[in-house]
Amino acid sequence: MVPESSSLSPSESLWPAFAAIAGATLFAIVFMWAETEAYVLGAIAAAAACAWAARRFGVSARAARIFATREKVLDWGAIAGTLVLLAAFHEEHFPLLMTATVLLYLVACLGLNIQFGYAGVLNFAAAAFFGVGGYTAAVLIRHTGIPHPIVLLIGGAMAALIGLVLVLPVLRTRGHYAAVITIAFAILFRTFLEVNDALGGPQGLKLPGLQVFGWNFNRNFEIAGIGLSFYVNYVLLALALAAVAFALTRRLERSWIGLTLDAVRLDETAAACFGVHLARWKALSFTLGNFMAGVAGAVYALMLGFIAPSNFTFGDSLIMVSIVLLGGIGNPWGVVLASAIVVVLPEKLQLIQEYRFILYATMVILVLLFRPEGLLPRRLRVYFPGWNPK
Repeated sequence: MVPESSSLSPSESLWPAFAAIAGATLFAIVFMWAETEAYVLGAIAAAAACAWAARRFGVSARAARIFATREKVLDWGAIAGTLVLLAAFHEEHFPLLMTATVLLYLVACLGLNIQFGYAGVLNFAAAAFFGVGGYTAAVLIRHTGIPHPIVLLIGGAMAALIGLVLVLPVLRTRGHYAAVITIAFAILFRTFLEVNDALGGPQGLKLPGLQVFGWNFNRNFEIAGIGLSFYVNYVLLALALAAVAFALTRRLERSWIGLTLDAVRLDETAAACFGVHLARWKALSFTLGNFMAGVAGAVYALMLGFIAPSNFTFGDSLIMVSIVLLGGIGNPWGVVLASAIVVVLPEKLQLIQEYRFILYATMVILVLLFRPEGLLPRRLRVYFPGWNPK
C-alpha cells in the first residue's frame, strides 16, 4: 500500500519544503539568540502564528507531501539548517553547547526508539547506559593510551555488553515487571558510582578534551581570521553521529529486521507461532540501542570535561523516555523534534528550570491523553519513498 502523498508530481515546485526548512532554521537562530523569557515566549508565539498561517493556506500540507516522497530534501535540509545555526553562533559557547547536547541526546534516544518503538522492550535506564559510555571513556583516557576514537567505540561496546547481561532477566519478565528491572538498574548504577572512589565517588571525574589525529577538540581555533568556539568541533562530531544513527535507524525500520521487530512488539504470541525467535530479536534491539547510547555518552563526557553521578540519574532516564513518547513512538523525526524541545526549552525558560520534571510529566500525560501517537506519529511503512505502482 502506498500513501496518498506519493502522488506528488515530479514538476511540482519544492519551494514549500525549502520555505519550511528556512523557517525552522530562522526560528532556531532567533530562539537560541533570545536571552530573556519575554523574547523566548515572543519567538514561540510568532512561530505558532506562522505555523497556523502555513496550515491555513495549505503550505504545510504541500511541504509534508514533498518530505514524504523526497526524503533527501528533508535530510539534507536538516543538515544544512544545523550548519547555518553553527555558522550563526560560531563564537558563542552556550548555543553551540546546547546544539551538541541536543544531537547527542538524539543519538541516545534513537537507540531507545529502537528498543521501545520497534521491539517494544521497555528501558527506563537509558541515562545509565549513557553514563556507562561516559565513565568508560573517562577511565580509558585517564589510564591508557588508546586513541580517543577507539575509546568512543569501546564506550558503546561496554554499554552494549552490560545491556546484554541486563536483558537476560528482562526477557524472563513482561510489561511493568521488565520496566521495574531497568529502573532498579538505573538506581543501582548511580549508587555504585557514588560509593566507588576509583570512579571519583560523588565528586566525579575530570576529563581531558577529545583528540582525533592530533586535533584537540577543546581548543578555540581560527579559520581565515574568524575565531571559532571549540564547541564547533563537538557540534560537527555530534552531527555526524546523529546522521549515522538516523540513517541506521531508518534503514533498520525498512528492512526485514524492522518488520520482525514490529511483529515482536505488536503480538509476541503470533510472532512466535510464525517462528520468530523473540529473545534473539529483543536482545538485538536492546544491545544496539545501548551501544548508541554508550557512544553518545562517551562524547558527552569528553565535551563537558567532567562527569559525576548526578549527570546520569533516573530522572534523566525519564527525560529520554519522554522524548520518545512526545515525539512519536517509532518515528525518528519525532525524536529529532522532541529532543530539541525537551533539552533546549528549560534552558531558555529559567522560570521552569526547577520544575522541568513536572513539565515533562505534564507533557507526557497530555500527549498520552490527547495525542497518544506523539507530535509526529509514525507513518505507514514505506520501503521505497515516492514509489507509485501506477
